[in-house]
Amino acid sequence: MTSLKPYLIRSIYEWIIDNQLTPHLLVDTENFETLVPEDFIEDGKIVLNIRPEAIEGLSLGNEEIQFNARFSGNPMHIVAPTVAVLAIYAKENGKGMIFDPEEHNRESPPPVEKKPGKPQLRVVK
Repeated sequence: MTSLKPYLIRSIYEWIIDNQLTPHLLVDTENFETLVPEDFIEDGKIVLNIRPEAIEGLSLGNEEIQFNARFSGNPMHIVAPTVAVLAIYAKENGKGMIFDPEEHNRESPPPVEKKPGKPQLRVVK
């Protein structure tokens, strides 16, 4: 079965927006697939404001959350795998959902296996 987590994130996001509140994501930045501004990471985590007025191109996918935002005036493309999302909540009242940290995908990426191919030879004169 597919993970329930991305569906919960999407529904809680919609509920927060419907109530005119500010949705925030708490993301584990130790996941190697997470792409966020390093200057804003604290204790291996980052809080991301995903209010529609603060970001562009939000995609709440099953595998990852992506959007464009500005940090200290600099544009950046953000990628947060759903396995790295620790919570989604409303800034104003803290209501939302906390998720258990998921252990997989926290370490370095798997080594890339090189496939044998044609030898790369060149003529040297």
